[in-house]
Amino acid sequence: MGLEAAEVGLCAVLVDEAAASSRPIPMLTARWPEMTLSDAYTIQRASMARRFERGERLVGMKMGLTSVAKMRQMGVHDPIYGHLTDAMRLEEGGSISRAAHCHPRAEPEICFLLARDLEGPGVTPEQALEAVGEVFAALEIIDSRYEDFKFTLIDVVADNASSSRFVLGQGRGLSGLEIDDLVMTMEINGEVVERGSSSAIYDHPARSLAAQANMLAERGERLLAGQVVMSGGATAAVAVKPGDRVRAVVEGIGAASFFVEP
Repeated sequence: MGLEAAEVGLCAVLVDEAAASSRPIPMLTARWPEMTLSDAYTIQRASMARRFERGERLVGMKMGLTSVAKMRQMGVHDPIYGHLTDAMRLEEGGSISRAAHCHPRAEPEICFLLARDLEGPGVTPEQALEAVGEVFAALEIIDSRYEDFKFTLIDVVADNASSSRFVLGQGRGLSGLEIDDLVMTMEINGEVVERGSSSAIYDHPARSLAAQANMLAERGERLLAGQVVMSGGATAAVAVKPGDRVRAVVEGIGAASFFVEP
């Protein structure tokens, strides 16, 4: 079971145009209930190919569904992932337009910058950390492109894991830093709205990074030196609105922020 190549191509066009136009679409699985998770990743790559044809460059990857509790709730055993391009990166302190998003939400994360290639399968968290050049306080702005915010896990994957924008704040090397249980907070307009720990990121952010390399290996792909990997949210994602100034603070690393315009 699964989708035909033509159906995969159509789905890729639908999610790509929804993201480009900020116009929500019905969830794909309502029309194609036979869609598999493998189909969804193929759709994701086909939609990214359209972006690359328009001139965007792949700069890294993002992990999602890295909370073990959330995975149990969704009935899955592994995180999901999406692709990041240069057009998705927002400068520290920069602004996004609310009108250019469907359902924007923000979450605090830790981001890795790779100093060397990382290729699975079988990558361990320890090996993953050895490939890291710098670690950053970060924010991800996720944005589901589905009507009424209704979707399945398969729909999310097809929609590039709801990737929209990401912000990297201050960064530093790993020397002298243990990242297994760092306090992570998210503020909106100076008020703390979420507080968590880096241990909520797949039990350890390095485990998330290793999982990304191993999952890519299933499709014959690898992480490259110079790429970034967003390791996943440490707290619940919070909806943002015009006028919000959002800031994430990661203990021992630094902060990242952005502003929401109308």
